[in-house]
Amino acid sequence: MDEEAKPSTSEEASTEAAAAVATAADAASSPMPAAGPESAEEVGDLVDKVAELVDEIAVISDFRNAYRRQFCNLSRRIRLLAPMMEEAKEGPRPLPEASLAALRHLREALAGAKDLLRLGSSGSKIFLVLEREKIMQTFQDITSRLEQALAGISFDELGISDEVREQVELVHAQFKRAKERPDTSDDILFNDLISVYNSSATAIVDPDILRSLSEKLQLGTISDLNQESLILHEMASGGNPGAVVENVSMLLKKIKNFMQTQDPVIGIPASTTSLSPNDNSTFPVVPDDFRCPISLDLMKDPVIVSTGQTYERGCIEKWLDAGHDTCPKTQQKLPNKSLTPNFVLRSLIAQWCEANGVEPPKRPAQLSSAPATCTASEHSKVIEILQKLSSQNLADQRGAAGMLRQLAKRSAENRACIGDAGAIPILVSLLPTTDVSTQEHVVTALLNLSIYEENKARIITSGAVPGIVHVLKRGSMEARENSAATLFSLSVVDENKVMIGAAGAIPALVLLLGNGSQRGKKDAATALFNLCIYQGNKGKAIRAGIVPILVELLRETESGMVDEALAILAILSSHPEGKAAISSAAAIPTLVGVIRNGSARNKENAAAVLVHLCNGEHQQQHLAEAQEQGIVSLLEELAESGTDRGKRKAIQLLERMNRFLKQQSQAEGDVMAQALAQAQAQTPSQALVQALQADAQLEEPLLPTSPYLPERR
Repeated sequence: MDEEAKPSTSEEASTEAAAAVATAADAASSPMPAAGPESAEEVGDLVDKVAELVDEIAVISDFRNAYRRQFCNLSRRIRLLAPMMEEAKEGPRPLPEASLAALRHLREALAGAKDLLRLGSSGSKIFLVLEREKIMQTFQDITSRLEQALAGISFDELGISDEVREQVELVHAQFKRAKERPDTSDDILFNDLISVYNSSATAIVDPDILRSLSEKLQLGTISDLNQESLILHEMASGGNPGAVVENVSMLLKKIKNFMQTQDPVIGIPASTTSLSPNDNSTFPVVPDDFRCPISLDLMKDPVIVSTGQTYERGCIEKWLDAGHDTCPKTQQKLPNKSLTPNFVLRSLIAQWCEANGVEPPKRPAQLSSAPATCTASEHSKVIEILQKLSSQNLADQRGAAGMLRQLAKRSAENRACIGDAGAIPILVSLLPTTDVSTQEHVVTALLNLSIYEENKARIITSGAVPGIVHVLKRGSMEARENSAATLFSLSVVDENKVMIGAAGAIPALVLLLGNGSQRGKKDAATALFNLCIYQGNKGKAIRAGIVPILVELLRETESGMVDEALAILAILSSHPEGKAAISSAAAIPTLVGVIRNGSARNKENAAAVLVHLCNGEHQQQHLAEAQEQGIVSLLEELAESGTDRGKRKAIQLLERMNRFLKQQSQAEGDVMAQALAQAQAQTPSQALVQALQADAQLEEPLLPTSPYLPERR
């Protein structure tokens, strides 16, 4: 990367900032140690590790910083490798050494990419700009390593299908193009940031520069500023230079003061200002001593920590709860974690508010120090309910199940308390009951309990899935609806997708999707969508007959299920059996209709389905049918104004359509040329005979209407 000219003051600032983010940047740019001989490493473990890295990268998001486009592009390209890794899991074994080496290189490149993306998601927005040279170089290093790793992948040896191969080849081409044409950073942003960074605390900064910084750094809300401040203190606690953090904190204060002049309520709780909206007077700047060093807000409940520093109670409690044992401002180790109210400062803040016409901030209500689950009396109440649930009396069971259902619906504390009390195994044992009301209460109680994360594991380990599937197959409509919703809740955990699919849930969900109530169809669709994310469940759903049902739901626009049906079809269309089933259902006219009249998201999913259909064995047939439906102009419009994914799918389809039309035109030209050559090779008498025969054939359709022939019945 070419070195760019910059003021001498920026070199010092960049050097300091480099020390502050060196760990994160080095992790993103430095290659992992080369792996040794693979004799001890199973192929499956290596493939699983690469797939796991892709999945971990897929959940990293919220790149709200000056490099958002670069981070989003890198994340999007890596996510597109997921189907390849899913197919590689089921691919041939053993693998040649060349393929193992390529997978190792891909694993190492992805590990570096994950570190870089984490830095982009949770790192300081300001430091990312101060360290622009290191960040841009890291992007180039990661891009180059990923491009080289993908170049070494053998699709045949990994058993990758044609459609997935095409997608990965597109990703590889994008990485190659990005490597050859590196992005450039924003010089104006960097120089503006450096000028403010190096200015003194009392220096007056051009408001236009502060406005530009707040917009480009996406520090436009109080939440953005608080988050940046918290990250800075995290960096300081990690041993980064205090001078750098102090300078950036001062820069943040300047941005916040500027924003306060534009919007007076920033930095002051909405309930604390008594100024009229029509009052044009300048809102007073909050003194630094009255601001919390973490949030930069006017303190409502100032407390003193053991180092003598004062913070807003809520902010320092979050800091301590996160496991820190240092003072955020001084980085001294805290001898203890006691918090002492600062009554003097609270009084001074109240006096300042009164003198400046600002309503004094109200202290937040103090939360009880009771356990996060429930009190002893509440726990006893739950135990009493469980005793009735365990009785042999049907009425007691029904009443207790109904009470647990209602309690679990009310709050997270109740859900935790009920789970801790051991209710889940008892509820699971009652799933096969023949009493309709009890069964409805039980499965709905499990649904409500599953919202609490720890209860998901308890429900699974209690062996609930077969019982829930039993209710899904044979229960009342309400019980079936809530069984489907429970399976959806449990399937959020990836490992549970496999277990639920193996328990026979998918055919029952497909049946509910086809003949259930409106709510039942919705619950079944959301559960099926989640389950079919796992490759092994796609075939089960297709063989259960889901595709004709989905296509029919697409045609019944009044069903309110178009969104869900298309989302599931988009997932299933990547499976060979799914593609064949969609083709057999004559879905192309319907899909083209969605692209013509559907919502932006539905157009995107319809195009994604067509991309898979118009590839492979019946490509020519499907392209010809889509052309007859007038898809070309619709794709051109989608490529111009659709979602990002919709545009990509439209462009892919247009490229295939253009190749198809070109081949068709070429074939027609060949036929005409052959006919012309044959005509030229004929003698004059042969040509005359052929012309007379052609004339006779042209007149044949007129014969049945001749008045000299009897009517044909």
